[in-house]
Amino acid sequence: MRRGRHWRSAATLRIDRTLLPIDAIPRKEVLRYLGYRGQALSAELDARVDGMMARVLEVARPLAALRSYPVAREACCDAPPAVALEGTTLRLTGDDAARHLTGAREVVLFAVTLGAGVDLELRRLALVDAVGQVVFDAAASAAVERVADAAEALVRSYAADKGAFCGWRFSPGYGDLPLEVQPAFLQSLDATRRLGITLTPGNLMVPTKSVTAFVGIHDTVQEGLASSCELCSLADFCALRARGVTCRV
Repeated sequence: MRRGRHWRSAATLRIDRTLLPIDAIPRKEVLRYLGYRGQALSAELDARVDGMMARVLEVARPLAALRSYPVAREACCDAPPAVALEGTTLRLTGDDAARHLTGAREVVLFAVTLGAGVDLELRRLALVDAVGQVVFDAAASAAVERVADAAEALVRSYAADKGAFCGWRFSPGYGDLPLEVQPAFLQSLDATRRLGITLTPGNLMVPTKSVTAFVGIHDTVQEGLASSCELCSLADFCALRARGVTCRV
């Protein structure tokens, strides 16, 4: 039986806009985005990867916004599965989101972006250096996921401070959660005003290197998390270990 903590329900999380700088990009993730499967890299491509990773860090301005909302305890017996959040118009629809948030009392929404400078560089490279653009795009994709890791680490710390536990982050577009939730998702964070994130008619985000995600806050330890701090992708940003605690205990 998994041990729960004493839940301090008064705590809430609201960060309207914060800088979440990263000082490194995982090279293996850049290569994964490039389709690398262990084949030999030429010296030129190897140098290109390093150069474009450095360029992403130079032009990116990683920003984040986070807010927590209580789960609305409403009956949806005659409707498709959906999780509603108090104080928002957002409904996280579909079986996958409902399953992911089973038992959650609260949900933290967050959005992160690398900013418009990355998109400007992608457009510039498209005109002068097609290969460079592909490598830069892969490096930027890996970078924005690292910023999302940093944001998720803030959520883990918040949960621990209130005696609770987190699931792992889940984004619109995963499983059967449609991108059509994006307008209400961004509105719930005031992300257009705070972070400059807008949507295309197809609900894709601009700047393109942006991520939205949510994390459930639970009474008990959740499945699917790293079994140790050494294996956790959030370890570089974790504030808990310095305090002698982990997000699992």
